[in-house]
Amino acid sequence: MKTFLKWAGIVFGALVGFVVVALVVIYFKSQARLTHVYNLPEETVFIPTDPASLERGQHIFRFRGCEACHSGGGSLDVSHFDLPSQNLPSMEGNIYLDDPAIGKVIASNLTSGKGGVANEYADQDWIHAIRHGIRPDKTPLLFMPATEFYFLSDEDLGAVIAYIKSAAPVDHELPVSSLSLTGRVVMTLVPAVTFIPAELIAHEVPRPVAPEAGITLAYGEYLTYSCKVCHGPTMSGGPIPGFPSSWPPAPNLTFGDGSVLPSWTAGDFVNTIRTGVTPEGREIRAEYMPWGSYKFMNDQELQAVWAYMQSLPKLEYGNR
Repeated sequence: MKTFLKWAGIVFGALVGFVVVALVVIYFKSQARLTHVYNLPEETVFIPTDPASLERGQHIFRFRGCEACHSGGGSLDVSHFDLPSQNLPSMEGNIYLDDPAIGKVIASNLTSGKGGVANEYADQDWIHAIRHGIRPDKTPLLFMPATEFYFLSDEDLGAVIAYIKSAAPVDHELPVSSLSLTGRVVMTLVPAVTFIPAELIAHEVPRPVAPEAGITLAYGEYLTYSCKVCHGPTMSGGPIPGFPSSWPPAPNLTFGDGSVLPSWTAGDFVNTIRTGVTPEGREIRAEYMPWGSYKFMNDQELQAVWAYMQSLPKLEYGNR
């Protein structure tokens, strides 16, 4: 019995030691990625100040989902910019997600108030943060979905930055985004998963030229890059890599098997995005499908998106 207990203790100690060493390795590997320095070239983007451009920036900020993350539910003082007088949410930031399986997803306070980042950001820093997911210190931002905004035209990006810079200061101190131990383990051991979007961007490769606005397939694709985060590059849906297990799989947005879209009309699609209710009467949960942001798209934009989805190869559900 003593011999058995002795060997059991040795085996247990060895296992504990292995786990400790593995966790230390995982920590330092993930930390090296989190502190990696990206030396990006400067980009020339004109930042306008005229009311029409600020209104355009507001429009993009809303339908691209920036408002949904960074709004704290207050109001933004835009009276001095002659923008529409509706009660607009502030940019005071938000604890978007706090899940031990991943970590804390914090949407920063974008204003110049206490706890805000605006005083630390020059125009070039805004460009690098939004388009590349990189901080002013050249390290990557956690969770910031720059892969969706990398393709923004210079005109659209400039309008968004101008709108952000118009925000009145709001005092709102927040913690910084962080990965939990589980999040670090997943990101290290599962090659298909990263919580550092900057790792997915070919920063040195010339970006594709953004299309002109219009009801065209090219413009529809330009408007749907954010959709591909959940629905996959092919838009055929399926389980979403790296998302919490509680999240439902994304539906098929092609017209292939397993999709409801073949029975929809363009009007059905527009009404679904505007109201969050499908033609079948199903209410879409906004925490999973951000129709509350997409509803701000204008008719031309939604028609372009519908035309683009109709043009996609008809794939069976789940072929992300």
